[in-house]
Amino acid sequence: MSDSDFTITIGDETPPNSRDRKDAKDALENTSAFISEWTPFGLVASYFIFSTCLYMYCNDNLIAIFWFIYMCTNFYIAGATVLEAFMSITPFRESRKIVAQAEEKGWLFPTPHDQLLILDLLIVAYLPNEQDIIMDRALYALEQIDYPTDKIRINILYNTPHTIEPLETELHHLPLRYPHARVIKVPNSTSKADNLNYFLTLDTGSDLIAIYDCDHYPHPNGPRWAMERFKADEEIDIVQGRCVVFNTEDSFLASMIAVEFDKIYAVSHPGRATMWGFGLFCGSNGYWRTSLLREMKMDGDMLTEDIDSALRAFSRGSKTVHDLNVTSYELAPTTFPAFWKQRLRWAQGWAQASLKHLKMVYDKPSSPLHENYNRSCTARFGVFSLLLIREASYYLVTQYTCLVFSFLITKFPTSGKELWKFVYFQYPVSQWLFMISVICLVATLLITNSVKNEFVTRKMIVIFSIQYPGYLVLMATIGLYGHARQLVRYSSWNPTARK
Repeated sequence: MSDSDFTITIGDETPPNSRDRKDAKDALENTSAFISEWTPFGLVASYFIFSTCLYMYCNDNLIAIFWFIYMCTNFYIAGATVLEAFMSITPFRESRKIVAQAEEKGWLFPTPHDQLLILDLLIVAYLPNEQDIIMDRALYALEQIDYPTDKIRINILYNTPHTIEPLETELHHLPLRYPHARVIKVPNSTSKADNLNYFLTLDTGSDLIAIYDCDHYPHPNGPRWAMERFKADEEIDIVQGRCVVFNTEDSFLASMIAVEFDKIYAVSHPGRATMWGFGLFCGSNGYWRTSLLREMKMDGDMLTEDIDSALRAFSRGSKTVHDLNVTSYELAPTTFPAFWKQRLRWAQGWAQASLKHLKMVYDKPSSPLHENYNRSCTARFGVFSLLLIREASYYLVTQYTCLVFSFLITKFPTSGKELWKFVYFQYPVSQWLFMISVICLVATLLITNSVKNEFVTRKMIVIFSIQYPGYLVLMATIGLYGHARQLVRYSSWNPTARK
């Protein structure tokens, strides 16, 4: 019998020095994570406090100058917004006309079935976060999408840090019931970009690739409308559809986001594309020519890899169009913490993309796709407005807010009339700038009302209009927070909560 047979292990075998080093390392990592998480908050809070105090000590002449700058900026933003809204009227009317023509023909689309392009439709999921909805969305896509099954493949791409049963087994059994289904568990993936890039290494023989987040219900005819756009114009590289929020009854927040999405997807995006000459892929309900997407892939270092890919495509001369008939229905966050996390990620992602692609304003384009491609002055100014003025507007809105706070502290109004004067009518020119801005806002919301989806009511739009000034301040604050996170190189990826 050897001595080892008498070895007795008591407690943890790790040497005391190793345990101390491990504890010290864990403490250091926790401290670093705490600092990384809360430093942006400290920066934004300091920004508001310092700015408000600064205005308290400015003389009347300086205050007048600041006031005039902020009101003029607000006028520019409101004017650009209403111009985009008016520009969106034509695309909306054209989309309605096309639907009416298809309905008159008994929903016979121009392209015969045997001439349809081959489509890979991707449903991208992160299972611990979306395990409750992935099977429902997969079955919906497999059973409801109106596209010949020999021309489409429904691909379920998912990643998960741990096995989830019996869900994963049920997913992998789907191809046995539906020949046009493909289920792929992406190895070593930690993000949507990883999932997509893995799929792009596969040779599937498709002509088009459609990308959908897991919470989406594509309209049954959505893929067909998108395909018809590609067939009608061979120069089109990307078709971005309209995203509609359908869970408006879940919470007040979700109903307001639904109005916001109508304003973005049915008004701002098509209007901007018409006015500036370029569209944007928005992450979901977007269709790419397979050759272009395989060549470009997704940049996993970007928090909003969709916006980055959209701007990279535009920089190469790719043509992106917004089609209001390519509709998809999605979930909006129902709680403020979920909304806050989602928008912070978007804000930091936009800041990253803006820094990376602002050079398109002045650089000489080089496109392997189009030899004679030359970015127009209109498109360059559109990029300038989208990437610089939009990011700078966060500071202008919040500076105006700080200026008002300083008035409330130093000259606290004793009546509602005085408060109204302090906020909007400090100087005579403010009256004209304010009234014009209000007219622009009303016009934009009237146009939004005319294109609202079936889940949005007129009452929702009225409520959204009333709280719009507060919404602007909130979004500007989130934008500043995103900048602060980018400054400290915050890199945690927080997926949007689903249910």
